[in-house]
Amino acid sequence: MTMEVGRVCVKIAGREAGRKCVVVEVVDKNFVVVVGDGVRRRRCNIAHLEPLDKTVKIKKGASDKEIIKSLK
Repeated sequence: MTMEVGRVCVKIAGREAGRKCVVVEVVDKNFVVVVGDGVRRRRCNIAHLEPLDKTVKIKKGASDKEIIKSLK
């Protein structure tokens, strides 16, 4: 499954493991920027993410609060 903007994922590594997040930016083939409920906006290795089959519609430059609201 490819990582695209709006893809809902679960972090599987690190202190935020088990939390849901949304991809807000694709950096390159190995890294994306994610934000979510209990997940700070930061760069993340895609090997540390488990993509779900769900996506959310987010617009470019959306705030963290808007993204977390659409995740729920």
